[in-house]
Amino acid sequence: MNTHLTPFGAAADRSAAPDRTSADAAVHVMILMAVHEGAATLEDQLESLSTQRHPNWSLLVSVDGAKDGSDRIIDAFAARMAPRGHTVRRIAGPQAGSARNFMHLTAAAAQYMTDETWLAFSDQDDVWLPERISNGLETLLTGTAETPALHCSRTWITDAQLGNRRLSVARPRQPGFSNALVQNIVAGNTILLNPAGGQLICAAAQETTMAGSFPVAHDWWIYQIVTGCGGWIAHDDRPALFYRQHDANEVGANDGMRAKLRRIGMILDGTYRDWNRRNIQVLRISAHRFRPERRAMLEHFAAALDAPLARRLRGLSDLGVYRQGRLSDLALWVAAILGRL
Repeated sequence: MNTHLTPFGAAADRSAAPDRTSADAAVHVMILMAVHEGAATLEDQLESLSTQRHPNWSLLVSVDGAKDGSDRIIDAFAARMAPRGHTVRRIAGPQAGSARNFMHLTAAAAQYMTDETWLAFSDQDDVWLPERISNGLETLLTGTAETPALHCSRTWITDAQLGNRRLSVARPRQPGFSNALVQNIVAGNTILLNPAGGQLICAAAQETTMAGSFPVAHDWWIYQIVTGCGGWIAHDDRPALFYRQHDANEVGANDGMRAKLRRIGMILDGTYRDWNRRNIQVLRISAHRFRPERRAMLEHFAAALDAPLARRLRGLSDLGVYRQGRLSDLALWVAAILGRL
């Protein structure tokens, strides 16, 4: 089941879910944070975790090197949080880029989880709003526990000093696997997974890490895995955090016309073509977990990308792939015609 939220957070379809209106304070949320030379902004982010309205959380941090003292900042935070009942753990990262650090972190998280643990993902340089966790819990607790579920949301995009705030782009179309195959709409710094979703993602991360194959981006991969397995995606129009834009961002916000044109250019210049094939390779490692029809969709998508023009267009049309915006959707089909998808 996929659910899209209105600007007021009301679910479009909760017919299969019990009526619950508030988050359960007993729910334990493990926050996963990947860090690489984050000292300049790390203390602000950690402080925002400490002010979350949801009281029951722990933090697992994977540090890709600590030349700037990030490790000392984390250890000091751990000491401050221990008397308040929050466990903060620090592990060494693989030092191979953001996506691999997050995959390493997700695979490692399994040893610290119980069957009831929820997972939230965090960047090192944002500032969370106090309701970041509680909004997600309130939404996902309306679902069935057996179904993998993911909550994500819009953000306040800011400059490095948290000024010039603007709301990230809306996602007007329903989330789903046909969208996930060709576009990521899940901001990794806003992800919250219920226990079924967390266990699914950790198991899949262990598989891909052992295989030595890694996705383009961990959040896009999570969106694909959850929807491939028939999970529930709740995209919330309520912003969850302040998302800093600065020179060190590995992936920036995609909200202005210049950014949109740059992303469309990446579709047309073949960058997305390379990304799609890399994603397919990684998804096949865990496709045995997919619903049969989604596994078949993945293979049909792979076949369509390399088919002659007429079969390519027919195959993509039959799959119903789509992107969220009109201009982006048009670029998708132009790329398909040009063989750049």
